[in-house]
Amino acid sequence: MPHAELKYQIGLILIKGIGNVLAKNLVAYVGSAEGVFRERQQVLAKIPGIGEMLSREIVKQEVLKRAEKEILFIEKNEIHYSFFTDKDYPFRLKECLDSPALLFSKGNGGLNDGKFVGIVGMRNATEQGKENCKNLIADLAALRPNITIVSGLAYGVDICAHKSSLEFGVPTIGVLGHGLDRIYPAVHRSVASKMVDEGLLLTEYLSGTNPDKPNFVQRNRIIAGLCDAIVVIESGIKGGSLITATVANDYNRDVFAFPGRVTDESSAGCNALIKTNRAALVESGKDFMRFMNWEISQEESLQPTQTVLFADMSDEEIDMLSLLRKSPDGVQVNELAVALNKPFSKISSLLLNMEFSGLVKCLPGGIYRALK
Repeated sequence: MPHAELKYQIGLILIKGIGNVLAKNLVAYVGSAEGVFRERQQVLAKIPGIGEMLSREIVKQEVLKRAEKEILFIEKNEIHYSFFTDKDYPFRLKECLDSPALLFSKGNGGLNDGKFVGIVGMRNATEQGKENCKNLIADLAALRPNITIVSGLAYGVDICAHKSSLEFGVPTIGVLGHGLDRIYPAVHRSVASKMVDEGLLLTEYLSGTNPDKPNFVQRNRIIAGLCDAIVVIESGIKGGSLITATVANDYNRDVFAFPGRVTDESSAGCNALIKTNRAALVESGKDFMRFMNWEISQEESLQPTQTVLFADMSDEEIDMLSLLRKSPDGVQVNELAVALNKPFSKISSLLLNMEFSGLVKCLPGGIYRALK
C-alpha cells in the first residue's frame, strides 16, 4: 500500500471527534481515506454522524502535516501498518465494530495464522498466579504448536505470559497503550526486544502518545478482539482483566478463569466470573484445550479419510472443503470468508448446508472442521 494513502488514513484517525466507528463509516460512504479528504464539505456533512462541524475539520486537512511526520517515523523504524480494509488486517478484529481503523506493529509475527489466546491478570500477581500462568503456557506449547499468546506487557501476569512464551518457544504479541517510540514500563524493554524476533508489539496509537491510563483500558478491547479465547489468571473484584473479560464476552469470545480460594482477594474477580457464568473454570492447559475442542482425539486421528463425491457438491463447497482439509484443527468462519473472498452471510449459508450433509463439523468459537 503506498504511503500516499497512509497519510490520509493517519489523518482520518487524527481528527478530533472521529473515532474508529465513524472513520470506518466515512470510508464505507466515500470509498477510501483519501476520498474522504477530497470530498466536498457539503457531501461530508450529510453523512450520518458527521454534520457541519466535523465536515469543516476534515476539509481543513491540517492533520495531514502531522500524518506526514508519522510516516517518517514509520519508515525510519520499519513499522508495519494495517488499515481495516487491508487483507492482512486481523480477521478476528474485523468483526468487532469498535476495533481500531489503523494498527501499527513491529516484529516478525503474524496476526491471522493459527490460534490466538489472550492471557490477562493482576499487575501484582501472586507466586501461585505466576506458576499457573507458566504451567498453562507450557501445556499449550506442548499440546498446540501453532498457538500465539497475546497480553499487554504490563507488570504481573502480563509480563509472566510473555516471558513464559519466550521460554517455551511460543510466539507472543504485546498490545501497547502508547506509541511504538517507547516501552512502558521501561523495565520490560529487554523482554519487548526479544518479543519482536518471534512475535509482535502492536498498537493503535501514534508515536509520541503518552501511556495514559485510559489508553490501557482501550487497548484491552484489542486483546479481546484479537483472540479466539481469553484466560484470566488472577483478578481482584475490579480491574482491567475483568474489563477484558467483559469485552471478550461482548465479542462472543470464549472466556476462562482460574479459580481460587474464597478468601483470596487476588481470586475474587475470577471466582465472580465463574460464579456468574461469564467464564468457564480451568485448571490447566488440558482443560482449556478440551473446552475449546482444539484436541484431535485418537479415534479421529485413526479414522480413514472418506472420499467425497464431488459431483454432488457445488464449486464453492468443493473449494471450501479443500481449504478445510488443509487445516485438521479447523478454520474460523471469518478466516474462511477472508480466504475465499466471499461475504460472511454466503460462507455461513454454505457451511450450514455442508454441516447437514455431514461434510463439516461446527466447533466452539465459530470453527469448522472437515469430516470427510
